[in-house]
Amino acid sequence: MSTAQSLRNLRESLAPSERMPLVFLGHGSPMNAIEDTTYSRAWSDLGKSLPRPKAILVVSAHWMTQGTTLVDVSALPRTIHDFRGFPEELFAQQYPAQGAPNLAREVVSILASHHAEEDDTWGLDHGAWTVLKFLYPNADVPVFQISIDMTRDLGYQLEIGKTLSELRDRGVLILGSGNVVHNLRAMQYGGRPQDFALEFDSLVANKLQDRDFGALTDRKSLGSLLQMAHPSVDHYLPALTIAGASTDQDKLTFMTDAIDLGSVSMRSFVFHHA
Repeated sequence: MSTAQSLRNLRESLAPSERMPLVFLGHGSPMNAIEDTTYSRAWSDLGKSLPRPKAILVVSAHWMTQGTTLVDVSALPRTIHDFRGFPEELFAQQYPAQGAPNLAREVVSILASHHAEEDDTWGLDHGAWTVLKFLYPNADVPVFQISIDMTRDLGYQLEIGKTLSELRDRGVLILGSGNVVHNLRAMQYGGRPQDFALEFDSLVANKLQDRDFGALTDRKSLGSLLQMAHPSVDHYLPALTIAGASTDQDKLTFMTDAIDLGSVSMRSFVFHHA
């Protein structure tokens, strides 16, 4: 199914609901923020389909911590340009959204069992603002990030998502940003999708569809395929957070399911209350 058709179906099925959808976006290159691409157009179209949230909680691949889950409680989160070697136009980009300090501090309490702590130094990294600028271009929805604890096993992120899921019924959009496949060492400019990338991308899509999330956290079963798809799992973990926040009453819609540069999956997906 094409991305356009997926978005049309999603728009038709996003009937008014008190429960907010869950979104995972494969963000890929920061250049998507300033170029007219298939992906940036899809994010813009998705933004027009989504309900307007009271706040956005972002789990980005680019905020990694050790032994704790940090929650940004700043009132005006800064736009972080956490990359090198890109055009000056990209470094000039700003996403001046307000934070949500009170809600963020409440999330610290909600995640107390996950060693959550307050932080006021982070802001919005490029995993967040490069997609948010298309979803909500006016930057008029409060937004804050939480980090991913890289010392934990894969299943930990499912638990984080499940714990956060209550926020969906309070008008909070939970947004994960990473990539289902992310092996920068294996990138080939203009190259065809590599076999391992296609295989892992398909596996994740099938397991999400079947709600077999345990299979997505079983390192032993995933074996060398996981290592090829993710030399580091930072870009994989936000997808698990979003899966963990979903329920069997949600409908799953995929979009932008292409492999970019041979080894980066741009697959995105939305869980929405059926």
